[in-house]
Amino acid sequence: MIGALSFALAILAPAAIGASSPEVAVTSTPIKDFLVGSGETHFGMLEFIGGLSMRSSDPAFGAISSIRLRPDGRSFVAVLDTGHWMTGEIERDRKTGVLSGVSMVRVDPMLNETGTTARRKVDMDAEGLALRGNHLYVSYEQFHRIGIYPDKDLADAKPSGRLPHLIPNNALKRNAGLETLVASPENSPLKGALVAVAEDSVDRSGNLYAAILEGPLKGLFAVKKHGDFAVTDGAFLANGDLLLLERRFNFSEGAGMRIRRIDGKDILPGSVVDGETLIEAGPSYQIDNMEGMDVVTQPDGSTHIILVSDDNHSFLQRNLMLEFKLN
Repeated sequence: MIGALSFALAILAPAAIGASSPEVAVTSTPIKDFLVGSGETHFGMLEFIGGLSMRSSDPAFGAISSIRLRPDGRSFVAVLDTGHWMTGEIERDRKTGVLSGVSMVRVDPMLNETGTTARRKVDMDAEGLALRGNHLYVSYEQFHRIGIYPDKDLADAKPSGRLPHLIPNNALKRNAGLETLVASPENSPLKGALVAVAEDSVDRSGNLYAAILEGPLKGLFAVKKHGDFAVTDGAFLANGDLLLLERRFNFSEGAGMRIRRIDGKDILPGSVVDGETLIEAGPSYQIDNMEGMDVVTQPDGSTHIILVSDDNHSFLQRNLMLEFKLN
């Protein structure tokens, strides 16, 4: 009860505008085997590189909804569904290059247009994040919208406006709406446009609502829904293909995770897209509530995928960071 009370106070307390929060100490435990008890490294089209289980005594740490890596492949910015920014750097073992921890982690409350923090979680339920140029774009559930923030001084950053999300609000479920927001490559047919995909809001045909929010191909499309899986994040590859991270939980099958690859040429207004499954994992694997994903090109030209989980601030769940190589 004391922990829950301290967490509530941390969320609801007014932010000190203009003053970044102190650094958060995070302890990381390495994950060497993706399949529990097995040294296997190849799973579907992916190769497991390594992972971390992260924890902190700071009540604001956790609940990661989306993560974006900056061009250096080390620095990151993430959004938490408690209405917070999280920034930091990924650390690697100097000899092996595998994940070893995160450092310089800071968690700052998000501000609304009036420069104040949210009093209720539903007011600032951040789920999706896109990084483009000098701006950060954040999609929210509950009260569906996409806020546009300057990519600097996040402790006192206020949204400069909103980007229309095209999908009708009455078509979006209150807690399964604008989960995925991602910027397409500038040299792709989408010309750098932002793309949004709903978590579990479906049209009359049972397909997930999605939209190209800008550019010459602006318009609605749909993503084929399979079973109980819901889309939680996405990331574009350099060639314009879209990776979608999906999660599942039910009492008969337990937790599940899947990544689908959508051909970039198929993403058009009015289309229904589907794609091959690159990896699928269940309860016997090192997964949790997988919510965030990004891709980064390594110095050797290979494409690596970083996944993070949302622990819902529950002692029964974990904050994971997993890394795979796309083969």
